[in-house]
Amino acid sequence: QVQLVESGGGLVQPGGSLRLSCGASGRSFSSYHMGWFRQAPGKEREFVGAISWENGPTYYADSVKGRFTISRDNAKNTVYLQMNSLKPEDTAVYYCAAKLRGAVLRGGPYDYWGQGTQVTVSS
Repeated sequence: QVQLVESGGGLVQPGGSLRLSCGASGRSFSSYHMGWFRQAPGKEREFVGAISWENGPTYYADSVKGRFTISRDNAKNTVYLQMNSLKPEDTAVYYCAAKLRGAVLRGGPYDYWGQGTQVTVSS
C-alpha cells in the first residue's frame, strides 16, 4: 500500500502558476505509476495527467496539454504538477493517485488516492 498527501494548492490569478506536490509513503514509490485528477464543483472527477514509474512517458488531458507538466523525484517519493497559464476553469480540488507499475499507464483504475488540495483561479 501507499499513502498520498497533496500540497501546494491555493488562490492564484488567471494567467498565474502553481506547483502541486504529492508525497508518498509506504511501499516503494518507484513501484507505481502516478496520476493527477481534479474535480470541480458540480462536475465529476476528470483525468489531468500521468507519469510512468520509470519517469519517462507522460500523457495529459487535452484541456491542460501545453500548460501543465508532471514530473517525479523517486528519491524524494514525490510527484509534482506544475500548472502554468491557469484559467478560471482550472478551479478544482486536485488529487494525486497511484497504481502499480504492472498496470497499463493509460486508462484503467487507480489503486490509491490522496485527500486533495484546493486550487482556485480567480481575479
